[in-house]
Amino acid sequence: MIEVQDIFRLYGDDYRRQHGKTMSPQQHKVMRHIESCRTAALGGHIDRCDECGHERISYNSCRDRHCPKCQFLKKEKWLEDRLNDFLPVGYFHVVFTIPDSLNSIFLNNQKIMYDIFFRSVSETLKKLSVDKKHIGALIGFIAVLHTWGQNLSYHPHVHCIVTGGGLSGDRGKWLYAKNDFLFPVKVMGKLFRGKFLSYLKKVYLRGTIKNAGEKKNFASLLDGLYKLNWVVYAKPPFKKPETVFEYLARYTHRIAISNHRIIKIENNKVYFHWRDYSDGNKKKIMALDAHEFIRRFLLHVLPKKFVKIRHFGLFGNRNRRALLDSCREALRVNQRNHEAAVEQWKQTLLRLTGFDIDKCPCCGKGKMALIHEITPAYCRSP
Repeated sequence: MIEVQDIFRLYGDDYRRQHGKTMSPQQHKVMRHIESCRTAALGGHIDRCDECGHERISYNSCRDRHCPKCQFLKKEKWLEDRLNDFLPVGYFHVVFTIPDSLNSIFLNNQKIMYDIFFRSVSETLKKLSVDKKHIGALIGFIAVLHTWGQNLSYHPHVHCIVTGGGLSGDRGKWLYAKNDFLFPVKVMGKLFRGKFLSYLKKVYLRGTIKNAGEKKNFASLLDGLYKLNWVVYAKPPFKKPETVFEYLARYTHRIAISNHRIIKIENNKVYFHWRDYSDGNKKKIMALDAHEFIRRFLLHVLPKKFVKIRHFGLFGNRNRRALLDSCREALRVNQRNHEAAVEQWKQTLLRLTGFDIDKCPCCGKGKMALIHEITPAYCRSP
């Protein structure tokens, strides 16, 4: 199977020679991490079966959040932790998008613009939820930033999984959403647009964003953005609350493209599957020049230490446990024990996947025991 790692290792050096000066330090690190993932460069160890003597070399993973190989266990553990916050209510999936005319400002000011994006989404949902015309209560939601479209183009949007109701101000009642939709999408779009552009104007006037144009041109951009209908998409609530976690799994730790979508490399082109949402969600094949594939992939490298999954309202870190306990009392749900035992990664892998990494893959009886550590060729950068 062709992987992103293969593409980087085949064409990465040449890409860096041509475009390295325009790449950010974070993009350089991500490329290096992915190229080295599970290779001798990162070190590893050799295990030997205590029954048949079979030896197995295991190389260390890069643990980079942009690496297609390193997301499965993180995703499963994160989802399991979210079960502690589970409320037996309906959940909505809401997606906020921004107009394409903002793409260049986003790319040149990623951390600032992504933070504004999250803040505007959060304030929009919170303001509408406390309005008695809608719910009149404190809701909970998880927001996840994605920056890509199916063809790897730059398309920032935020997925939100939102409780279909909330906790009353006195914490004594659970108030349900009144309709099969959370809030009117046009109302969400207008409020989101107003909040976002207000914050954008403030950071521009403070001079904290780059390449936003002269004052006259920026004012013209704002005028055009105020006239546009900002798209907010909302799905009906999940029929079974439990399915919200299966749904979350599709979005939380996803990266720009997974390895299973890549078909082949041929004549310096990368072929991969994609879905064309503008053409009835048809599955198609796209071919990109290898350098263009790398360029598009690197568009989605997040700023260092940037948090792309955020929790708000009932799920926010402040008073979360007390608020969720009040929710369960209001919903008349039996209190559960939320204390989880701390596990080693091998135990977690076995429980989540059924795969026992210590069992000998050759004889199936013996246990693999460490006999030698392999020193990394270089230390992984933070």
